[in-house]
Amino acid sequence: MVTARKHELPRLSYNFDELEPHIDAQTVELHYSKHHQAYVDGLNKAEEGLAKARESGDFALVKHLKKEIAFHGSGHILHSIYWENMCSASNATGKPKGNLLSAIESKFGSFEMFEKEFKSSTAVVEGSGWGVLAVIDGKLEILTIEKHQNLTQMGAIPILVCDVWEHAYYLKYQNKRPAYIDGWWNVVNWANVEERYEKSLN
Repeated sequence: MVTARKHELPRLSYNFDELEPHIDAQTVELHYSKHHQAYVDGLNKAEEGLAKARESGDFALVKHLKKEIAFHGSGHILHSIYWENMCSASNATGKPKGNLLSAIESKFGSFEMFEKEFKSSTAVVEGSGWGVLAVIDGKLEILTIEKHQNLTQMGAIPILVCDVWEHAYYLKYQNKRPAYIDGWWNVVNWANVEERYEKSLN
């Protein structure tokens, strides 16, 4: 019997209100418990459908199922990184250190220039999407993603992601996406990003 693995919401390491005042508690709760949960549910449903197709040998719906897995799977993965990429402002360090900081300075000239490029790139994502700092062949790159199931670079390992779908900021910031990105920057968990960077090199 072919079985599908069961995906679940990752446990948050902070309470909904701990990202205040930069990201409000109501947005965090809705974003996590409704929007991210919908990706988890959609991914589980699609993978269950694919498991049934494998068991029966009937792949008539395989195109649809693969699209659903790509959409919901990408949403689940990116959101899981997003939550871990954040911490309370009191625990945030403002910038990374060690090897990651050195790599950023080498690639972008300075941390300040990296910050400016990341914020600017993320603010102009068309429609809904993500700003991403990724590692490709050991090198840092800033990527912008519009439809997360379509646009990617094969081999890219995301280490820092900023969600700019409207559900991530609209309750507090309305249409002021750049203000949300500025606020989000204050709760970036650079220790988590550093850890992801080191793992990406192994």
